Amino acid sequence: MPAQSKSQQKAAGAALSAKRGDTKVSDLQGASKGMYETMSEKELDDMASTERKGKPEHKSD
Repeated sequence: MPAQSKSQQKAAGAALSAKRGDTKVSDLQGASKGMYETMSEKELDDMASTERKGKPEHKSD
């Protein structure tokens, strides 16, 4: 599932980093913490590797 906004992609990248053990889980906040707990490493990798060009900063409703 590709990220729909830049902020969603950043959160996925932070969660992926923690999932791989590169950063501490305790450093995660908000959406990245939720993503860490509910998504697999593969799902996070897919979301974090989405092309950023043309994405809005935040997802609109």
